[in-house]
Amino acid sequence: MAAFKSLLALSTLLLFFRVHTQSTTAPAASASCSRPIIPKASVAPGWDVQVVASGLNQPRGIIFDSNGHLLVVQQDKGISSLSITEDGGGACVRAGDPTDVIEDESLNHGIELSADGKTLYASSAEAVYAWDYDPTEARNTSAPREIIGRMGDTDGHVTRTILMSRKAEGMLLVSRGSMSNLDLAALDPATGVSTVKVYNVSNVTDTPYEFMNDGLLLGWGLRNSVGLAEDPVTGSLYSVENSVDNFEREGRNIHQNNPGEELNFHGYLNGTETEELGGNYGYPSCYAAWEVDTIPNNEGIQVGTQFAIGDQNATVNDTFCQNGRVSPRLTFAAHMAPLDMKFNDNGTAAWITFHGSWNRDEPIGYKLSVVAFENGSPIEPANSSTAAIDIVSNPKLSDCPDECFRPVGLAWDKNGRLYMTSDSTGEIYVITRSDGSANSASPSSGLPPSGTGASPSASSGSATRDYGMHSSWTLLIAGILAFTSV
Repeated sequence: MAAFKSLLALSTLLLFFRVHTQSTTAPAASASCSRPIIPKASVAPGWDVQVVASGLNQPRGIIFDSNGHLLVVQQDKGISSLSITEDGGGACVRAGDPTDVIEDESLNHGIELSADGKTLYASSAEAVYAWDYDPTEARNTSAPREIIGRMGDTDGHVTRTILMSRKAEGMLLVSRGSMSNLDLAALDPATGVSTVKVYNVSNVTDTPYEFMNDGLLLGWGLRNSVGLAEDPVTGSLYSVENSVDNFEREGRNIHQNNPGEELNFHGYLNGTETEELGGNYGYPSCYAAWEVDTIPNNEGIQVGTQFAIGDQNATVNDTFCQNGRVSPRLTFAAHMAPLDMKFNDNGTAAWITFHGSWNRDEPIGYKLSVVAFENGSPIEPANSSTAAIDIVSNPKLSDCPDECFRPVGLAWDKNGRLYMTSDSTGEIYVITRSDGSANSASPSSGLPPSGTGASPSASSGSATRDYGMHSSWTLLIAGILAFTSV
């Protein structure tokens, strides 16, 4: 009997060391790859994360060209190209050293390619530029051409996100944010402030478009809609908006949890008429509610309801906001700062990066989440507070922002793997399914496997895997007890 107990104890201890080794590194399938996100990441069951590249200078927008080169905007540097290699049957993905494509310190976020992959687009605070591009060599073959100019003053929010429609050929979406927290210039769409506009860049002449005077107005009253996305099936257009800071309502500061960040629907570019196309989304007068209980005079308000800032009056009040402004399709927690949104191939899921808060006592955001879609619209109702499911997050938000990764840009590769930049750490990550299937193609992809218990974005994320040691210590204690009882 004693010999049996000794054997049991030894087996338990060996199992401990095996589990310990696997739980503090990446999953076994990618054990030879880079370690998980530094310092560590909580990852929903069924998903894996690898560090693909590091040492970059505030990487922001990313996109793959037709030959598989990953193009990345590095702030204060320009656009670089990274070649992706794979080991172990695709289990380990790495990027080579970046090579310069466009050296221009003014390029700060936006990047796109034409449908044929032969024209590269990028934006500065003042303009959108185009270059002839050779994807076989990952290099430009022309000087820059300014195609959209006169963006206005470069105070406040200076990123100019660009998105090339794949459903309406040659149509480029451009987003411009506000110049300050509460920018009264946004009350007039003619200023171009806090708008999203669309331009036909397939027929640009030597004279560039003027942002304020040209283009189709997709939406206005959008404080800072950094993320733009198009449903690949229906052509539905969406943006994710960073809402206002230091919000006051009837003399009370309620900015900790209000107003919410917004997911807004903008219609289509195929001629389908919708009331949202060209609509006013409220800023700087009206906002979406998140934590209703803290809002003074909150009768009739629920999550996502438009309500007025400051003291209500005869001109601006909740009735005006709810009847005269476009409400968000979904609302997220205040200050999470959504910066990018990408649909999977069949439009069943939209992935969203939340850069994280700066103006909240307890940090929030700093994660990658996913929202289920069907027929061009989120499955969850507009008043849902649990529509976004966390996939990759920082487990200790009290360390943020100084010791956290901060998600920014997203891009799919040809194998259905999702890449994500972190400007705070200078890294690029790849997010893959643990079973090796593509993220982007299957009807259930883009969501955690059923039964995993992955947490909604409003929760603490306690159900996610943090590559920790809890189960390992349990096994160790069991082994010690068995050994000492011999």
